[in-house]
Amino acid sequence: MSAVMKQAAAAFSSAQGTMESLRAAPVRHLVAGRLEDSPRKFPVINPATGESCGMCPEATKEQLDRAVAAAAQAQPMWAAAPVEKRRERLAVLAALLRENESELAALITMEQGKPLPRALDEVRRAAMQLERVTALSLEPKLLRDAPDGRIELRRRPLGVVGAITPWNMPIVLAVPKITHALYTGNTIVLKPSPYTPLSTLRLAEYAQEVFPAGVLNILAGGDDFGRWMSEHPGIAKISFTGSIATGKKVMASSAGGLKRLTLELGGNDAALVLPDVDLANALPKIFAAAFANSGQVCMAIKRLYVHESIHDAVVDGLAALARGARIGDGFEPGVTLGPVQNRAQHEIVKRILADTRQRGGRFVAGGNVPDAAGYFVEPTVVTGLAEDAALVQEEPFGPVLPVLSFRDVDEAVQRANATRFGLGGSVWSRDVEAAAGIAARLESGVAWVNSHMALDVCAPFGGAKESGFGREYGEEGLGEYTESVALYVPAAGTA
Repeated sequence: MSAVMKQAAAAFSSAQGTMESLRAAPVRHLVAGRLEDSPRKFPVINPATGESCGMCPEATKEQLDRAVAAAAQAQPMWAAAPVEKRRERLAVLAALLRENESELAALITMEQGKPLPRALDEVRRAAMQLERVTALSLEPKLLRDAPDGRIELRRRPLGVVGAITPWNMPIVLAVPKITHALYTGNTIVLKPSPYTPLSTLRLAEYAQEVFPAGVLNILAGGDDFGRWMSEHPGIAKISFTGSIATGKKVMASSAGGLKRLTLELGGNDAALVLPDVDLANALPKIFAAAFANSGQVCMAIKRLYVHESIHDAVVDGLAALARGARIGDGFEPGVTLGPVQNRAQHEIVKRILADTRQRGGRFVAGGNVPDAAGYFVEPTVVTGLAEDAALVQEEPFGPVLPVLSFRDVDEAVQRANATRFGLGGSVWSRDVEAAAGIAARLESGVAWVNSHMALDVCAPFGGAKESGFGREYGEEGLGEYTESVALYVPAAGTA
């Protein structure tokens, strides 16, 4: 690491240093190729302290209109550029992510709360995913080739894409939407969550010179701004990641223009642990998949169904891992779990903990809310709950995991599927093929064997039921950002 990079990394190794840097260079929107401020600003809260860590400009309706107009004007030229040119520009963005990973990670830790090493992982993963998505083919597909002619499947971009991203992973969920939209020849207007806008607006600053004016626009705002986007007649598609409740509002407000939609919504993922599982290997992976980002991952394990013969061993192992985790400010060395990201979500988790106590749930680890300024919750493992408990029925989106016992695999599958959610699920067993057959019965958009949350950008990702529709990643995901065209071509010389 060079001396300059070491100095930059040191500046972003604490909340104080990050705040000082932010005051020296405030974030701004990217509108039509220019960085802009707004008359109004709102505070961004550090969830580890409950205090403001910076001010964010709040975009106006007029700024949105100009961003959409610029995106619409730039789109035909961008779509006409060779795919290699679009890929090359996106590769520059990936390089900028890596070059500025220290600042981006520090901003993520400060506004989102996750430990700094995990924030660095997020930025690096975003860069890697960008590069792998742009390696996918956009070539036409030959559907039929016969003596009398051929049929090709071709794809054309939709126009202007509106993207709305959540607060749990601000960069790694923004960059793929940018990549999918721009790689396929669209232009984009992106809105980050008002809880975590700082890192995404800083990304806008890095990207200012990468793309022609209007191709990429990033503006921050609140709920009204999201509604303006989904209602805007100049936006052809909305790609939204967030809660089911908000997703339904996006769908309703987009209906007037019959916008194309990709909705990646909440999950209440079930994992089934069979009696022949290799516990020593599985337990750390299960714990990581349940408590990563303090449980604030849409596809995290939220319900753990364990065969009765190994139930106690699994509970004891997970409880030991929970007690060994260290919660705290993400800038502190050795911290493994940060806070819940915002006060409203913290209240939801506390309500679910109270319901769990009222229903007689047994807290084998955690269960407490530390007396601290930030929005912390101990990593918690619970047993003894019935299926109608809030912790089983709802998505807590916090570091709380119910462990439920089952006797019969068919029963476990039925209980796992008895939910309005359908994002992901997993089965854990030494018999991989048998487990794959069981995993295929889970009513979810994604299923794993002996892992959970592992994604490959070559494969489509998305939900079933109320966990949303549409896909991202893979050729199917790229297709969601295009209109498919069936092209019938007669053989040469035929009438």
